[in-house]
Amino acid sequence: MKMLKFKTLHFSYSDGEETFLAVTSRSLHNDAMSLDISTDGDIFTVQLSAKKKIKINRIYAAFEYDFAETDRIFLNGYQSWTDSIEHGIHGKMRGLDHLPKKVIAKYEFDKYGDYNFADYENSGSLHGWSYGYIRCANNFDFIGSLAEDSGFTQIITNTKNCLIGLKKDCEQHLVSGEWTALKLLLKSGTENEVFEEYFRLLGVSLRPEAKPIFGYTSWYRHYQCISEDIIKADLDGLKSQKYKADVFQIDDGYQTAVGDWLSVDSTKFPNGMKSVADMIKESDLLPGIWLAPFVCEENSDTFRSHKDWLVTDDNGNYVRGGSNWSGFYSLDIYNDEVRSYLRNVFDTIVNDWGYRLLKLDFLYAACIQPRSDKTRGQIMADGMSFLREIAGDAFILGCGVPLASAFGKVDYCRIGCDVSLDWNDKPHMRLMHRERVSTKNSILNSVFRRQLNGRAFLSDPDVFLLRTDSNSMTAEQRQCLAEVNALTGSVLFTSDNIAEYGEEQFSVLSRSMKLRDADIISADASSEELRIRFALGDKKFIRKYNIK
Repeated sequence: MKMLKFKTLHFSYSDGEETFLAVTSRSLHNDAMSLDISTDGDIFTVQLSAKKKIKINRIYAAFEYDFAETDRIFLNGYQSWTDSIEHGIHGKMRGLDHLPKKVIAKYEFDKYGDYNFADYENSGSLHGWSYGYIRCANNFDFIGSLAEDSGFTQIITNTKNCLIGLKKDCEQHLVSGEWTALKLLLKSGTENEVFEEYFRLLGVSLRPEAKPIFGYTSWYRHYQCISEDIIKADLDGLKSQKYKADVFQIDDGYQTAVGDWLSVDSTKFPNGMKSVADMIKESDLLPGIWLAPFVCEENSDTFRSHKDWLVTDDNGNYVRGGSNWSGFYSLDIYNDEVRSYLRNVFDTIVNDWGYRLLKLDFLYAACIQPRSDKTRGQIMADGMSFLREIAGDAFILGCGVPLASAFGKVDYCRIGCDVSLDWNDKPHMRLMHRERVSTKNSILNSVFRRQLNGRAFLSDPDVFLLRTDSNSMTAEQRQCLAEVNALTGSVLFTSDNIAEYGEEQFSVLSRSMKLRDADIISADASSEELRIRFALGDKKFIRKYNIK
């Protein structure tokens, strides 16, 4: 059984007069600060106490690790949509360097992930965030940060040099007083042993009201082209099928613009959103609704009228979050007016309109730009705590969020990218960012983040699609999607009109519903095949899926 051996800590800061740089394996103390390095059982800690205000330049801990050719490496991707799979020790990750700068700028690909603050290197060097492991057969050598609220922790493997690096995302961060630089669980054991211990130490608890759910979301059937009549027809279709649903969620398209959440499109919804929620409740379903609370698009009254609400970079430019809609911008979650606005939005949607499940999307945008007094991890933690507060007792389904910031803060959470109406998009689209739309990537994320389900939150693997119209996936691919979603998550949503299913589709749905009670024993994937071993009752099974 292998484990990490601490080698050196690389630490640098400046105090306004001079820059201090050290490479050490021992604690450091001087007139400006104390840096204590300690190991207590499986927990490694670097604690900083600044006696005056200092600016952090670098905190990086290097550990020795003896990689074997058969090892499998998993490092959690930056946010919900980032591809996150097991790699071999010669695996590599592709950033955006292969794309023309004009393409990156036009589509804002660099805003969705970690491309502006993480290095993408060559074969044998991988990176991820917050937690990861090296697996040899059924043994997991686990690395998990216990201090993401003070700043995100990047895990970097260098298999050629037999090193694993732990780097704090804290460049140019101002510190005075106590600050936890690194706090890591380094534990070896079975899959259940390491993940159970990790979440026990994090102290994450799930609300008992949150249960596994089955239901419908409008997005992958209609996208933004929804209306009151369309929603009613879909609701009638959901009610008419034999499986009792729990939730009916309205996605993007009800509002006049992203960011103007209380400005409802009166042509689409002439009776307003409360009447639609009432209609859903009358069908004995929980009403759900989508919004992206930390952003506003350029074509919105919020953007036009409240530019002082927007995050700005070091040059005073408004920070864009991506290219969706008319292009969108990040809202400053520390602005009192933004907070007041969002409190009113949530109060109206939950208490006046009556929606009880809030799908909160594009959350990563809150922390694209770190502040001198707040790291990205601190901003995201504050943002998620604020959302939990203003949502009250409504359920939160998080999406597009750095996952560690959502641990214990949301009831449900997306663990992969959006699925598509095809398997893996067009060849040229596969060259784009790691957060791209892809059914194949969504499935693999669901499999390799399966350990979060029931521990960090109840996982949402995104929807299954069994319909044949407007869907180019093969029957085998549609079955794979439905079954993997049922096996790995607690949210089983579709955007199909189930009432239109034929015998074959109902057969797949029936099998998938039974798989919701299964316990996964193990999973692994090659470039062509996904294999999942699971137990259902007192019997054990193996499923093999072609994922080429």
